[in-house]
Amino acid sequence: MSAFSAVKILPSPPITARSTPKPSFPFVFSSPSSPTAGGIHRPAAAPLSSSPRPLRAVSSHVLSNEQRVASHSHQDEAEVTREEALDLYEDMVLGRSFEDMCAQMYYRGKMFGFVHLYNGQEAVSTGFIRLLQPGDSVVSTYRDHVHALSKGVPARAVMAELFGRTTGCCRGQGGSMHMFSAPHNLIGGFAFIGEGIPVATGVAFSSRYRHEVLEEASPSGGLDVTVAFFGDGTCNNGQFFECLNMAQLWKLPIVFVVENNLWAIGMSHLRATSDPVIWKKGPAFGMPGVHVDGMDVLKVRAVAKEAIERARRGEGPTLVECETYRFRGHSLADPDELRNPDEKAHYAARDPILALKKHIIEHDLANESDLKGIEKKIDDVIEDAVEFADASPLPPRSQLLENVFADPKGFGIGPDGKYRCEDPKFTEGTAQV
Repeated sequence: MSAFSAVKILPSPPITARSTPKPSFPFVFSSPSSPTAGGIHRPAAAPLSSSPRPLRAVSSHVLSNEQRVASHSHQDEAEVTREEALDLYEDMVLGRSFEDMCAQMYYRGKMFGFVHLYNGQEAVSTGFIRLLQPGDSVVSTYRDHVHALSKGVPARAVMAELFGRTTGCCRGQGGSMHMFSAPHNLIGGFAFIGEGIPVATGVAFSSRYRHEVLEEASPSGGLDVTVAFFGDGTCNNGQFFECLNMAQLWKLPIVFVVENNLWAIGMSHLRATSDPVIWKKGPAFGMPGVHVDGMDVLKVRAVAKEAIERARRGEGPTLVECETYRFRGHSLADPDELRNPDEKAHYAARDPILALKKHIIEHDLANESDLKGIEKKIDDVIEDAVEFADASPLPPRSQLLENVFADPKGFGIGPDGKYRCEDPKFTEGTAQV
């Protein structure tokens, strides 16, 4: 049974010009050649108002054992081997420990500007990115440190970038919100919400173009897949809808991942959106729309696996809403006074790392000693990253003029035949690094 069977899915709107066959079981993917290609059909979901509990989030009844839609088949699909489970655990612990260290370094004056941490959302990054192939791409947001780590960018390079040093993945010019690594196909963090979605759509288009027009073969055996991450606050922006339309129209190999942490800075998602259920916006464009518990890495992984494989086969995009929660304020400059303490405690009790740890031990995939060994390894990696970053040099002033024009050194060659940026007076009084 489809992994999507354990989550909520909305059918595509009915079109009178064609008939829809009745599914043989609650959730059915249509084959690419069928008249309803790209749609998933499901009996109508119960209205949110039917939940007997206070509405903590958009779809909190999905999180309760009493009302969760699940099956033994799905549980089988969510199972992982020992090696897979330990890889997931290590990646999540790396993300959490790295962000905790970022907070320390920020308050010690080692980092500047806005720094947005990912604590609490690790199941989403790990659940998706650890399934990707090297040729697949990730497009992130301003909350991008952990996405970079999950994609394989070394902790040294990410920490040095945060410190603004030349050894960073962007030579110290990107900082917290603009992680980028061409070798790892991390296409960047983006400071403005929604800014990365058109870029991700273009990357997915290039994948299909290379495959079908240039006839380039991918080591993955299919199309290279792009995963675009963005938050709930982005889903009211115009480029979100435009790109959903283009991606479905051209059957692009992309997965749109909404990290719905329920708050856009200090604005509750429930107050900001006329219809706060994001996942059903996918079927409005003819693509599957899926809601999954973003605090459970195994559920995220099961949904991600199917969405990524579907994109790789050329069957088009999927919109996945991962309902998650950030454990810190919007940024390290945010005192986090607007969210209700009871709400924060509710989600803190569902810590995705502790949940995975419990699963690993209860299923005899590893013991406490094995997990402590991973935690010690990560502590060493983080300490090494800080020492490396702190010892790395600051960028030279002339670096300000690089990467501005096609000329790799900046503003070109002067009348004397020398690069103008090498003249120490060229930038005198204009900037200090």
